[in-house]
Amino acid sequence: MSEQAQPTFSIQRIYLKDMSLEMPNAPQILLEQGQPQVDVQLNLHAEPVQDGLYEVSVTATVTTKVNDKALFLVEAKQAGLFEIRNVPEEQMQPIIAIACPQIVYPYLRATVADVINRTGFPPVHLTEVNFQAMYESQLAQATAAQMGAAN
Repeated sequence: MSEQAQPTFSIQRIYLKDMSLEMPNAPQILLEQGQPQVDVQLNLHAEPVQDGLYEVSVTATVTTKVNDKALFLVEAKQAGLFEIRNVPEEQMQPIIAIACPQIVYPYLRATVADVINRTGFPPVHLTEVNFQAMYESQLAQATAAQMGAAN
């Protein structure tokens, strides 16, 4: 009777990997009047570190402008080191693209809000993200691209 190895999923560590804050037009921009425009971009990245260990990171880039002049730019990359072993291959991608970012993202939200608060401006609170919907959308786009390439 062969014994099947038990699947393992555990968080080894959550850490801030990179942080950048720029206020290129300070102090003059602090005197500007107007409603700031906020642009938020998110990026996911995952890579194997060694057998069974994966680093998954979520990066947020927050650009805020007043009257087309940069007020501030914050870029933060929050990462997690995850042990994932004995998981069927078809389940690996959803774990890495959905479960891991869902664990890392709340830390990223707190970091971004704290850094912006330290600039003297009200914090920007990143909205909740449905990583499952994001993953399914990317799968649908990839499938559509493959269908288009086949025709």
